[in-house]
Amino acid sequence: MCLLILAWRSHPRFSLIVAANRDEYHERPTAPLSKWPAPYDLLAGRDLRAGGTWMGLDRKHRFGVVTNFREMQRPRRSAPSRGLLVPAWLSQEDPPEVFLSRLETDAPGYSGMNLLISDTDQLWYASNRLDRFARQLPPGVYGLSNEYLDSPWPKLRRTREAFEAWLARPSADPVEELFNLLADRTPATGGPPMPGVSPEWERILSAPFVVHPTYGTRSSTVLLLEPTGQAIMAERRFDANGERTGETEFFLNAGEWP
Repeated sequence: MCLLILAWRSHPRFSLIVAANRDEYHERPTAPLSKWPAPYDLLAGRDLRAGGTWMGLDRKHRFGVVTNFREMQRPRRSAPSRGLLVPAWLSQEDPPEVFLSRLETDAPGYSGMNLLISDTDQLWYASNRLDRFARQLPPGVYGLSNEYLDSPWPKLRRTREAFEAWLARPSADPVEELFNLLADRTPATGGPPMPGVSPEWERILSAPFVVHPTYGTRSSTVLLLEPTGQAIMAERRFDANGERTGETEFFLNAGEWP
């Protein structure tokens, strides 16, 4: 049950702001945020089981993030990995609408997914669980978990409200402040029940930052892009107790690449 909040051209300093929690089983092998080896040219964490990623940035500051869509049925064994969609987007040169137009043909073969991609000029959202597969997003603030974009889940609504309040005030340390916003471990109250999920699991998963011995928030990531070409991408990693185990930060000036 991942969580992401995003501001697109809605801040006086940053053209794109992304703050996201990745929730996953703790036993799933994962590599931390780093520069990927050739032939890839991107910064991302890596799922070592399927080889993909949940969120990445390339040297042109094109961005992509994918979340699973909450469904009760098991994914088909033959379905391609959703984590390969972000590297696929960042490994080609076409604009978002062309990439998504090509993807639309094969999208039904994937398990349920949401995809957000940008090329600094446009931001697009796609889901293979919508009748209209993809659409361009205007400037604004958005939230995404494991249903449709801006689905009013209590934890997403609370986090988005805190994010919007943060956007409205001066910021002395945006990276630290956004990490603090993502660290909310308070279970939500109210909201629709989750079919097929026990009340205990429903309470655990309702917190923006999930702590559980087998499944929880593995990492938090903050991405800040400026129109000048400067960028910050930072990741904090956590164990099954919610304790921080590592942190990686990239600070990029215009034209720089690690």
